[in-house]
Amino acid sequence: MVQKAKILLVDDRPENLLALEAILSALDQTLVRASSGEEALKALLTDDFAVILLDVQMPGMDGFETAAHIKRRERTRDIPIIFLTAINHGPHHTFRGYAAGAVDYISKPFDPWVLRAKVSVFVELYMKNCQLREQAALLRLQLEGGGRAAGTEPKEPAGLLAELSARLAAVEEQAEALSKQLGDESADAAAVATAAHLERKLTGLRRALDALEPGSSEGPPAVT
Repeated sequence: MVQKAKILLVDDRPENLLALEAILSALDQTLVRASSGEEALKALLTDDFAVILLDVQMPGMDGFETAAHIKRRERTRDIPIIFLTAINHGPHHTFRGYAAGAVDYISKPFDPWVLRAKVSVFVELYMKNCQLREQAALLRLQLEGGGRAAGTEPKEPAGLLAELSARLAAVEEQAEALSKQLGDESADAAAVATAAHLERKLTGLRRALDALEPGSSEGPPAVT
C-alpha cells in the first residue's frame, strides 16, 4: 500500500487553512496544518513533507523568516516551498520570496486549479524519490546480505537481479511519464530541475544493477 505524502499548510488565519484543505483534498494526501512559523518548524522536526504552502504575512515570524529557518536545516532544506500572499509589492517583493528559497510565489486570490496542479507535481516528484530511495536501500541490503531477507531463504543471484530490475523499471517508467508531462506543459523550472535530478539518480541505480549482471566487466559499484 502506497504511503500518502504529507503537505504542510502554514497560515495564521483558520479560514485560509480551511480553504487550502478544500482545494487540495482532491489530491488524497495528508494535509497538516500550522498556524504560525514556529508551529511549522516544530512539525518539520519529526515529519517529512512533499511540499510546504507558506503564507507570507503572519504575526511574529513571517513567511520569509520561516523559510530561512527551513533552508538552514539539513533535514528540510530541499523541501519545495510555495509562498502565498495577499499583497503584491511588485518585482522586489517577489524576488525576496525566491531569494528566501521558494519554488513559486502566488498572489491571492489564486486559481484553485492552478494551485492544485502545482502542488500535485511536487507530490509526484516526492513519491518517485521515495520509491527510488526504497529501491536503493533494497539493493544495498541485498548486496550486503547476500540476497537474504529477514526470515526467508537467500535468493539466487539471477532471480534477485531480475526482481530488482523489474522494481526499478516500474519507477523508471513512472519517472519518464512525469518528465514527459512536465515537458509538454509550462512547468515550473524548479519542478523540471527536480525531475532531472530524479532521472540522474535512476540512471545511476540502473548502472549499478547492470554492473552486477553476469559477464559484466565492472565490479559492484557503490550505491549512493
